[in-house]
Amino acid sequence: MTDKPTVLFVCVHNAGRSQMAAGYLRALAGDSIEVLSAGSAPKDTINPVAVDAMAEEGIDIANNTPKVLTVEAVRESDVVITMGCGDACPIFPGKRYEDWELDDPAGQGIESVRPIRDDIRARVEALIAELIPPTAPA
Repeated sequence: MTDKPTVLFVCVHNAGRSQMAAGYLRALAGDSIEVLSAGSAPKDTINPVAVDAMAEEGIDIANNTPKVLTVEAVRESDVVITMGCGDACPIFPGKRYEDWELDDPAGQGIESVRPIRDDIRARVEALIAELIPPTAPA
């Protein structure tokens, strides 16, 4: 891994789960981790309920745009986290792959999306702790 790890979040539409995860990682890790997100079949816009759920946390993902998953994005990433995209993600040796089983927020109300959001936050916090361990006092 380079000095600054790159994490790619992938879900089918790149409109909900992967966008929320990317939003949390950017907000919580700052510029210490490069963050990418993409979808195997991206939608045109971000799920408005996901936008609202993240806004409740003070994180604005409203202006994000779903992006198509490319081989280049996977190649430049150190960690690839999939969220229900099946076998659509190319596999490269030497990369760390994780599949986060999360409910899809598509078509769900805010009450159903909040627990998904909170699960994503907990997973992102654990990921940050693994990628950027706290420095020991000198």
